[in-house]
Amino acid sequence: MTRTIVFLHGAWVTPLCWERFIPFFEGKGYRCIAPAWPGKDRPIEVIRADPSALAGLGVGEIVAHYEQLIRAMDEPPILIGHSFGGLFTQILLDRGLAAAGVAIDSAPPKGIWAFEPTAVRSLLTVLLQWPWRKVVRWKYSNFRYAFVNTLSEADAHVAYERHVTPETVRIFVQSAVAMMSPGSPIKVNFSNGARAPLLLLAGLKDRIVPPVINRRNLKAYAKSAARTDFHEFSDRTHWIIAQPGWDEVAGYAADWLEGLGLGPTG
Repeated sequence: MTRTIVFLHGAWVTPLCWERFIPFFEGKGYRCIAPAWPGKDRPIEVIRADPSALAGLGVGEIVAHYEQLIRAMDEPPILIGHSFGGLFTQILLDRGLAAAGVAIDSAPPKGIWAFEPTAVRSLLTVLLQWPWRKVVRWKYSNFRYAFVNTLSEADAHVAYERHVTPETVRIFVQSAVAMMSPGSPIKVNFSNGARAPLLLLAGLKDRIVPPVINRRNLKAYAKSAARTDFHEFSDRTHWIIAQPGWDEVAGYAADWLEGLGLGPTG
């Protein structure tokens, strides 16, 4: 049986962000699928024209959407997530729904201090929105600072025009107030020794999720008997899955999976 990888995209983008990773892993023999968040299963131009379907969308609803898809599969898939998709990967692993997970520049689960200066600057205009159940549009200047800070102006503009969509404010607020929310939907049991292996990947030039946050995320798993690995890539921004050098990141993840005995054939 061919092993399946489910790619989980992050905020501000759609499954199109995996347009490089999917052919890479398909070329190795994996079956690859990249389901959209609820409301993002439409062309980008359509989402931009009418983003109302995203209003009020929260982490719980997105994770439940992915969980339903995964439970319908013949066997637990491999999960590869970026940004908020990395957080969803950790949550779904904790629930025992995957054979392994790769979380790339992952948004942090509850309990991980995330209020680094560059992270706050990246999202301040979003967190100041009211009401929190609205949809917000990200200016190019915000995307430039937070996602593609080392790319040329031309390449940054191309990425913005090709990928960026409006987004639900609620997921960012849920992350910001997680410490004060006992029932937070971004909670993970860091001590779960029965979960599948997890690989955390970080970009050293990431501003919205600076690498220190990923290191704290790794440290939180220290008391778990489950395998947790970590690797940092120099000169990589939050756009690590699509900027030049993306293939090195994909290759590292592929080699890690092979090392676990999770190659493309089950």
